[in-house]
Amino acid sequence: MSLLQHTGSSTFYTELAELPLPVSADFVGGDVPRVTYTVRDLERNITRSLTKTFSGGISSYHQTTSHDSSEIKAFRTSPSKSRQAVLREVSNGTSTKRFVEIWAGVQIEASLDVTKYHDAFHTDDFTSSLSFSPSETSLLYTAEANIISDDNASDDPYPKFRYTPHFGELSRGKKRSTIFLFRWTRSTAFTKATKQDMLLVALSLAQPTQTPVLFGQATFATEDIIYASGHEHTKDGRLLGVKWCFNRPMGIWEIKLPESATVQGTPFGTKISCNALKLTPSERSCRSPRVLYDENQTPTKLFWFSNPIGGPHASCVSLESRDLTTGTNKVLVDTVMEPTSENDFPGLYPNYNMPSSPFLRHGDHTYIVLHSLWRSRATILFIDTESGAISDETKMRDGEPLYSWDLHATDDKTRFICSRSTPTTPHEVLLGYFDEHDNLNWKVLDKTMMSCATENALRDLTASIIPIGARPPTETIVIQSKKASTRPGSKPICVNIPHGGPHASTTTSFYPATAALALEGYTISLPNYTGSMGFGEKYIQKLLGNCGTMDVQDVVESVNELIRRGISEHGRQVVHGGSHGGFLAAHLIGQYPTLFNAAVMRNPVTSVGELTASDIPDWAYGEFGFQFTPDSLMTPATFQKMFEASPIAHVDNVRAPVLLLIGEDDLRAVPAQGLRFYHALKGRERRVEMLWFKGETHSIDGVEAARVSWEAGRDWFKNLGQNPAD
Repeated sequence: MSLLQHTGSSTFYTELAELPLPVSADFVGGDVPRVTYTVRDLERNITRSLTKTFSGGISSYHQTTSHDSSEIKAFRTSPSKSRQAVLREVSNGTSTKRFVEIWAGVQIEASLDVTKYHDAFHTDDFTSSLSFSPSETSLLYTAEANIISDDNASDDPYPKFRYTPHFGELSRGKKRSTIFLFRWTRSTAFTKATKQDMLLVALSLAQPTQTPVLFGQATFATEDIIYASGHEHTKDGRLLGVKWCFNRPMGIWEIKLPESATVQGTPFGTKISCNALKLTPSERSCRSPRVLYDENQTPTKLFWFSNPIGGPHASCVSLESRDLTTGTNKVLVDTVMEPTSENDFPGLYPNYNMPSSPFLRHGDHTYIVLHSLWRSRATILFIDTESGAISDETKMRDGEPLYSWDLHATDDKTRFICSRSTPTTPHEVLLGYFDEHDNLNWKVLDKTMMSCATENALRDLTASIIPIGARPPTETIVIQSKKASTRPGSKPICVNIPHGGPHASTTTSFYPATAALALEGYTISLPNYTGSMGFGEKYIQKLLGNCGTMDVQDVVESVNELIRRGISEHGRQVVHGGSHGGFLAAHLIGQYPTLFNAAVMRNPVTSVGELTASDIPDWAYGEFGFQFTPDSLMTPATFQKMFEASPIAHVDNVRAPVLLLIGEDDLRAVPAQGLRFYHALKGRERRVEMLWFKGETHSIDGVEAARVSWEAGRDWFKNLGQNPAD
C-alpha cells in the first residue's frame, strides 16, 4: 500500500487559497485609486483577476468591483489619467487575434489589429513595456517578433528551425523581444482613428552590437527619446534565465526615434533603425529605467536598479541615476555590506522592478518610494532623489503586528497605494497620504472578507521572529497555535520550511498555504539562513562556496533553538522545501538522519554537478565557489567538488521517508534532479513517493497542482511525521 493516502480536501486551504491577492494598482480619472487582484478559483481550476475602484474622498471611499476579461493581457493609464492603453488577445479556440487599443474614458480613440505584425505580447517583469508619450499620441509596448516577417520570403526553411535561445524558466516562448511603437492621430470629431491615421513600427538598432541585444522595459522621456533595458546574449550564445536573477548581462540604453516625417506612411510592422547609446558599464546588470519630470514636464533625471554581473543570482541592489541635462551618472544608494549599530539599514532589496511611477512629492523634496526587505520583513522606504537619504516609513515598533508591506503605485504627487499582511492576517489595501500638517497618514481601502470559522481559527495563531543567537544574523519566523502549543503532552509537530534561492527571503507576509498548514495544528518554522536577502551583502557573499554546510547548519541550529525555547521538541520535526529549500531538505535528512521524521521536496537540487541543463548553468558555479565563464566546462575535478557538496553524496544515510513533488516543465532545477534522488532512494529500499505534475514549472503553482501539492504534504506529515526515522 502507498504511504501517501488522500484524506480529503481542507476547508481552510480552500478558503485561504481563494482569497483575492492585491498585485497592482494605479490612479484613474485624476485621483481615484484602482487596485487589481488575482483570485484562484479551485472549482474551475483557473486564476482570474478582478479590479476594485475606490471613488469618493479620503473620508468616505465607495468601492466598485469589476471582473476583468481574460482577453486583457495588460493595461496602463496615461500620465494625465485621461486615457488607457489595453493590450488584448482574443481567442476562438483555433486562432488568436491581438489588438492594441487606446481608450479615452468610455470611448475608443484608436484600435489596431496587430496579429500579423508580431507574435504574443510580452507582459512579464523582464521585457514588458507599456508607456505613453508625453503628448499621449504614441505608445511603446513589447512583443515577440515574428520569425519571418516578410510574407514574400523565399522558401528557405532554415529560419523556422534555427536555434534561438529563450529567456528561461516561465519564458520558453520568449526569444525575440522587440519594442513596438504605435502612433495615432486624434480625430477632431472625436471619432475612432482610421487606419490611415495610425502607425506601427518595430524598433531596431542602426549600429550592430558585438552580441545580440534584446530590448524591453521601454519608457518615453520625450516624444523622440526613450530609455530601455537591453538583455545581452552571452559570448557562447546563451540567454541566461532571468526569473529571480538580478545578475544578468543587461544595461540601460538611450534610443532616439527617427523624425516623424521619415516614418510617416511606413507599412505596418516595418522595422525602423534607431540610433542608440548604452549608458551603463559592462560590469553592471541594470534594469527598470524610470524618468523623473519637473513641474514643467521636462525630463530631468533617469533612475534604475543595478547589481553586479555574475556571482550570486541576487544581491544587494544599488539605485543609480543620470542627470539628463549634464549626462552624468551617480550612485544614489550604494551596496551595504553590513548594517551597523548606528545605522541598521541593511541595503536595498526591492522587487525586480520599481513601480511604473515610483515618485512622490512632499514639500521641496521628491522621493522614490519602494518596498524593500529589512531582515525578515518588507517595509516601505522613501528615498530622496537628490541626496539618497532613506527613511523607513513603516518601521515596526514594539507591540505592533509583524506587518510586511508591498508598494503598488503612486499618483506621482502626494499619495500612494500599499498592501500589508502578517503571517496570520491576510492582505489589506491602504492609501498613504500627507495631511495638511505634512504628516503621513494611512487610510484602509479594503480588507479581506473571510468566514467566521476561518477568522476565529486564524486568531488562535501567533507569529514571532526568533533570532538564532549562535549563528547571527540567522533568524526564523515561527507560527504556532496558542491552544495546541499550551496543551499538556507532546508539542505539535514542527514543519521546518527553509526558502529557496538561496538568495531570497521568507518575510512576515501572509502565505495561504503556510497559514493553512498551521491551522492543521502544526508549528511552522521559516528560517532565514546565511545567504538570505535583507541582512547585508556580507552575508550573501559569505554563503558562496559554502552551500550544503553553512546553510544546513543554520537550519539545524534554528531547530535546536526552538527546542531550547520549548517551542518544539526532538522527535517531532519534519522538513519541507522547494528548489534550494529542497536542496537543504535533502541535505538535512542525509547529514542528520535522525533529526527529521519525514521530508517533502518540491523540485529539489540534489546533484549540483548534473545541473548543466538548467536555464541558469552559472548558478552551480557561482554558489559553490567556482567562476563561470562562456567557455566553462564541467571537469572531473569540478564535478567531484560539486558532488561532495550535493545531497546525493549523503543518500546512503537517509532514513526519513521522502515525498518528491516534480514539475515536468521545470527549466530551473530540471526534473532529472528529483528523478535522480527518487531512483537512488528506491535502489536503497528507502521509503519514497513521487508526484509528477505535467505542464508545471519550477514553482508548481497551477491552481490544481498547488492544491494537490499542499494536500500531499499535509497527508505525508499526518501519516509519517510522528514516527521517528528508522
